Amino acid sequence: MAEVSDVREVVRERYAAAAKQVAQSEGCCGGSSSCSPADETGVFGGTLYDDDTRTEAPQAAVNASLGCGVPTAVADLHPGEVVLDLGSGAGADVLISAKRVAPGGRAIGLDMTDEMLELARANAAEAGVDNVEFVKGYIEEIPLADDSVDVVISNCVINLSGDKQKVLAEVARVLKPGGRFAVSDVIADEDMDDTTRADMAQWTGCIAGALTRAEFEQALASAGLADVQILETHRVHDSAASAIVRARKPA
Repeated sequence: MAEVSDVREVVRERYAAAAKQVAQSEGCCGGSSSCSPADETGVFGGTLYDDDTRTEAPQAAVNASLGCGVPTAVADLHPGEVVLDLGSGAGADVLISAKRVAPGGRAIGLDMTDEMLELARANAAEAGVDNVEFVKGYIEEIPLADDSVDVVISNCVINLSGDKQKVLAEVARVLKPGGRFAVSDVIADEDMDDTTRADMAQWTGCIAGALTRAEFEQALASAGLADVQILETHRVHDSAASAIVRARKPA
C-alpha cells in the first residue's frame, strides 16, 4: 500500500500540471470541445457533460474537468442545501451545484492544489456566482464542522486517496443526519492485476487506487453510511469502470 503522503504528492503534482495546461490553453477552452488532458481517453473529462449541464457553468470549467462522470446529475439537489465537492478541481461541479441550490443554499469546493483553486475561483468570478466558496485542504481532513453539509459530491477523486476509509469517515462526520453522498468514481474489477495496482501513473490516472464494489460497500458501511447503491456507467479500463456511488447518513 502506498504511503498517504507519497500518493498525495504525486496526485498534487499531476493536477497542478493539468491546471497549468488548461490555463495556458487560452484558445481551446472557450469552445465546445474540451482541452482537458483527460479527454484524450474519451472516458474521462468534460465531454461526459451533456449540452444542458454545460450551460450551468462556464465552458472553461466544464472543459477542464478531469472526472469520470457527472455527480450533479444524480445528487438530486434542492434550493437551500449546502453541497460539498471533494477535490473540486476547476470548479465545474461546484458551480453547477451552486445554481441548483439557489436561493438560500451554497456550494463548497475542497481542493489541495493551489493551481486548481486559482482556476476555480476565476471560473466562479466569470460566472458571477456568489454562493460558492473554494477551500484549500485534504479530503482525509475536511476543514468543516460536524453535521454541516446536506450533500457530498465528488468526481473521480476518492480513488486517488491513500486512505479512503478516512475520507469516508470524514464524509460521515460532516454530513447532517439524513445527508446524502453522491459521487462518480472508479470501481476496480475483482481480478485487477498486481502490476496495475503497483503503477503510480495508473494511480494518478484513477485506476490503480480504485476499490472494488465489495470494498467500497464495506468502506461506506464501516463509515456509518447506509442505503448504498453502486451503478456502473461505463468502462474506463480493461480492469475498471466508472460508477455512480450513492449512500445516506442515517437520520
